[in-house]
Amino acid sequence: MPHRAVLWVRRYWFMAALVAICLMTLADQSGALAASGRWLKNHRGPDVVVVTIFLLSGFSLSPEQLRKGLMDVRGVLLAFAVIFVAAPLVAAAFGFFPMHRGIIIGLFLVAVMPSTLSSGVVMTAAAGGSAAHALVTTIAANTMAVFTIPYILSWLLASIGLSASVTIDKAAIMLKIAVLVVLPLVVGMAAKHFLSGLYRHFQRKISIVNQCMILLIVWIAMSQTRSILVGSGFTAASIVGMVFAYHSVLLGCAWGLIRLAGRKRGDRESILFMGGQKTLPLSIILQMSLFPEYGIALLVCVLHHIVHLMMDGYLVERLRTGPS
Repeated sequence: MPHRAVLWVRRYWFMAALVAICLMTLADQSGALAASGRWLKNHRGPDVVVVTIFLLSGFSLSPEQLRKGLMDVRGVLLAFAVIFVAAPLVAAAFGFFPMHRGIIIGLFLVAVMPSTLSSGVVMTAAAGGSAAHALVTTIAANTMAVFTIPYILSWLLASIGLSASVTIDKAAIMLKIAVLVVLPLVVGMAAKHFLSGLYRHFQRKISIVNQCMILLIVWIAMSQTRSILVGSGFTAASIVGMVFAYHSVLLGCAWGLIRLAGRKRGDRESILFMGGQKTLPLSIILQMSLFPEYGIALLVCVLHHIVHLMMDGYLVERLRTGPS
């Protein structure tokens, strides 16, 4: 029995840790955990986490793996079909359901976002997929999104009778991608060239460290909205159900494209995770600048981020041990 318990912990520790972090942050009556998370958020904690993830990702990549990821243009296009086509169309369909306008706006903000800069890459690698292809996809998607967001978001808002002038600081986002993603990636790859012995020693631990970084991101996100979650239990529960359904549909779209394209294990994981996962920081910025009167929209963005990480955390374990 103890042996089976150890096997269970080894297999599902990430999913269990995700749930535990959320419950602990919500249950802490003193608010100390949430206050610590907000302190990290205000002192560039998320940026440090993203840099660490891509530094370690670069350290674990080989030039051949990166070249293969760059050459898989078809895989990038399949992920783009989910990110830029399926996600907005599904959100538009959800907009016909009777929901609070702020919730719909929050879902629209989520729908127009590009892939996450960190968790999708980590989960792709943990599930046995190509981290290099996930890296290429997230860099390309985040670059492309600075041009697509104003048009797609305006279209979605018009579908519910709203109009907003959507502007994106393209230079700032490009600089952020270069500093937080590309530079650490290059430094990590260069370090591996000179520290190959160290890489062989820590190779198996890199994935675990990166997954712990994702847990840290979840904690910071939970800390930002703890007071809202505690004060609006029924509303939060309904939002959780809605974003769960939304992400489920996106996963279904991604899986359908994977099956149609004949993608097998190792080539499918990056499309599944990068297609459905959405970056959080940019959605928060847009909500605060465009819709400050709809605070509930911020709750949708944060809860979607947490829910899709939990759902995909479960998928990581299923894909890692399931049939090809």
